[in-house]
This record gives sequence, C-alpha cells and structure tokens, in this order.
Amino acid sequence: MRRPVAVRVVGPLQWVVYPSLAAVAATVILGTPIQLFGLRLPEPVVPMVLAFSWPLIRPSMVAAVVLFALGLFLDLFWNTPLGLWPLCLMAVYGVLLLSRNLLAGHEGLIRLGWYVACTLGAFGLAYVIVTVRAGNAPSLYAVFGQIAPTLLLYPLANWMIERFDDGDIRFR
Repeated sequence: MRRPVAVRVVGPLQWVVYPSLAAVAATVILGTPIQLFGLRLPEPVVPMVLAFSWPLIRPSMVAAVVLFALGLFLDLFWNTPLGLWPLCLMAVYGVLLLSRNLLAGHEGLIRLGWYVACTLGAFGLAYVIVTVRAGNAPSLYAVFGQIAPTLLLYPLANWMIERFDDGDIRFR
C-alpha cells in the first residue's frame, strides 16, 4: 500500500507578498531620522534582495509587478526621480532571469559574486541617471554608504533562495 506524500505548497503569499511587506516595513523603519551616537541608521535598498532572489526561486509576472511597485514606493519614499528604482530593480530582475539557467545549482559563494555584481550594476545605473538628470554627480561617500548595507543583506537573499527554491514538489 502506498503512503501519501506530504506536499508543501509554497504559494505567492509566502514568497512574494510577505517578503514585500517586510521590505516595505524595513525601509520605513530604517528611514526614520534616528541618530545613535551621532550616526544615522543605514538605508539599504531592501527590495534588492527580492530582485535578486525572486527570479532564481521561480520566475513570475506577479513578482515582477510587485517589484515594480516596490521600486515606485522607494522613489516616493526617498523622493528620487520617479522610475529610478523600478528601472534599477527590474534591470537586476531581468539580468538574473536571463542567467537563471547559468546559476542553477550553484552554491552561496557564486551567488554572492552575482549579488555583488548585480547590486553594483544597479547602483551604477542609478548613479548615472541621477548624474545626468541633476547635472551634478552625487557624493560617492553617500553612494557607498548605501551600497555597503545593501551588500550586507546577501545572507537574507541566500536564505530566501534556500528556503523557497523547489519548495513545491509539484513543479519538479
């Protein structure tokens, strides 16, 4: 007699909606004007974790639409040119979507290199757009002050990939 196999269904609510709400909450909390010992809280681009992990977990149009909305939220929250962060986040999503087969099966160190390259590419694109639009280059110190905490979020992206990749055995 065959025993039933327990199927762990991972729907869009678990891997898209909840992480999106957590990214919005983290952005708002880290955006509060609090100073501790004369230092301000870091302001990483938290949705970068989602832009990196979602195409590797499971490509989805819902994830792309939510990522675009998160980018618009960042633009409105940080008062940046409208469309800047959706473009940067969607560029990361697109690059990883195209190289998904290349990254399949690689472990954390290779993905770390890709995360660093994608994050630097997204910030480079944002830097060029802001420079051209404003006619003046932003402070590199401020840019690196935002890149460093964003790079430190890689363990969260790796955890999401490990947690949700192949989470539903119906797609194997």
